[in-house]
Amino acid sequence: MKVTVDASTCVGCGLCEQGCPEVFKIQDDSIAYVLGSSCSANHNLQEVADNCPVSCIKVQ
Repeated sequence: MKVTVDASTCVGCGLCEQGCPEVFKIQDDSIAYVLGSSCSANHNLQEVADNCPVSCIKVQ
């Protein structure tokens, strides 16, 4: 599974990091970065992506 974040659209709201902190991290520039592609807590990454208010997360 490949997870990407479009940094040009990300607003740094933090919902993705709250949804799966093993995969997403909001950096000092207030943009989400992808740390990995799987979550040991079995969070649904597609659901996390669907909850993004600006739809900048893609899961393939």
